[in-house]
Amino acid sequence: MGKLILVGTPIGNFEDISLRALKTLKEADLILTEDKRVTLKLINHFELGKKELFTFNEANSEKIMDTVLSLIESHNITALVSDAGMPVLADPGFNLVQRCWEKGIPIDVVPGPSALTSALAVSGFPASKFLFLGFLPRDKKLRRLLREIKEFEYPIVFFESPNRIIKTLQEILDNFGDIEVFVAREITKLYQEFFKGKISEGIKFFESKDQVKGELTVVISPARRI
Repeated sequence: MGKLILVGTPIGNFEDISLRALKTLKEADLILTEDKRVTLKLINHFELGKKELFTFNEANSEKIMDTVLSLIESHNITALVSDAGMPVLADPGFNLVQRCWEKGIPIDVVPGPSALTSALAVSGFPASKFLFLGFLPRDKKLRRLLREIKEFEYPIVFFESPNRIIKTLQEILDNFGDIEVFVAREITKLYQEFFKGKISEGIKFFESKDQVKGELTVVISPARRI
């Protein structure tokens, strides 16, 4: 029977990859990937050789689940990677891991970089407990969610797209008041940028830019919310 290994990959800077991750990817007979083009860049950069890649992402995961399970069983080592960071965390894969547990397929993990923990660590907010929301819903569902978590006493972390960051911060300001926020853009990449301050200041900060680009990780202060 084959084995599934979850492999954390860099969230931006290739130098953040671990020696164990490189060893695992080199030894893997099959790599399950969100986007073959993204994974190929990593494989080619580290000269890991010709690899069998199979696309497994949110759009197709349920439809091809039985096929993927058969592939894992027919290969010695199958690595599951996301486009960046740890698989399963705000990425597809939890359903595959669950099915592997049910079928008795061995599972292992190679820890790697995470935008979630990186942003939380550098935010300066207490991080012993926190709430992670992944990508937020929109409009009415977002407002309902904000009401539900208003009394949460620890930092709140989520991912946001550049074209929605201003609107989302405004919704948080309207619901939580003008508390502190930390926003990390393009963590570990060439144009990495951090902002920390009041939410109203964050809105002005992003409004002052001609265009906001890149991936954003947001940490909301645990300070009392109105």
